[in-house]
Amino acid sequence: MEDKQRYPSDLTDAEWEWLEPLLPKPKRGGRPIKHPRRLIADSIFYIVRGGCSWRMLPKDLPPWQTVYDYFRQWAQQALWFQIHQILSTMVRVRSGRSPTPTAAILDSQSVKMGDQTGVRGLDPAKKINGRKRHVLTDTLGLIIMALVTPADVQDQDGARVLLEPVFQALRRLQVIWADSKYGVHWLMKWIKGQRPHGKLHLEVVAKPPGQKGFRILPKRWIGERTFGWLVKSRRLVRDYETRTDHSESFIYIAMLRIMLRRLAKA
Repeated sequence: MEDKQRYPSDLTDAEWEWLEPLLPKPKRGGRPIKHPRRLIADSIFYIVRGGCSWRMLPKDLPPWQTVYDYFRQWAQQALWFQIHQILSTMVRVRSGRSPTPTAAILDSQSVKMGDQTGVRGLDPAKKINGRKRHVLTDTLGLIIMALVTPADVQDQDGARVLLEPVFQALRRLQVIWADSKYGVHWLMKWIKGQRPHGKLHLEVVAKPPGQKGFRILPKRWIGERTFGWLVKSRRLVRDYETRTDHSESFIYIAMLRIMLRRLAKA
């Protein structure tokens, strides 16, 4: 396919070279594949970047039912997460970092929902009726793990669910920076207990006493920047998904686009 983009969200040839080996190959036998994998990927990236509904995909892209079916199948297989993990490792290595991080930043973001069905809750602090994105990032701002819950789930409770699989996968992780809402005794004790004889701990980065107005805080700004990256994809300005695993998949897809751009330019 020529390196000619129909839309700004389309993959370039260089970006497709990184993504193509990570997507499932068409099954042998049966009916011939009508729509190339690259066109399916471009259509999904269009949805994420443009923020439109599935039914509003442009007519020069595959039928929305076909594109959605691929998205749904790959979300059920956790494929978006798996590709994300592979590419984030590549980005870290090309940036001169080790494949897995020793430090991370923990944060959350409450977002409103559309009028779809699905679990939701009220975040009384932010006065938002919708869902909450719990995110752990490395010091480059790359997402390590994302979890979507109703907005009324406490940050500390969401953090425990988010972090449990992370501790099993990242044995080199030593410190997690977070704001004061995570500085509850039971969570800090639980994190330390995951590696009783190791260096793993939660470090609270609190606002200076008497601070008024906005001020950039050490380490915490990295997580805030990642949320800023995400909402540049209009599909993530709100949560329009019935299923929370689809919401999580869209987070990983938005990050894929950022990482593919970095890898293609390296």
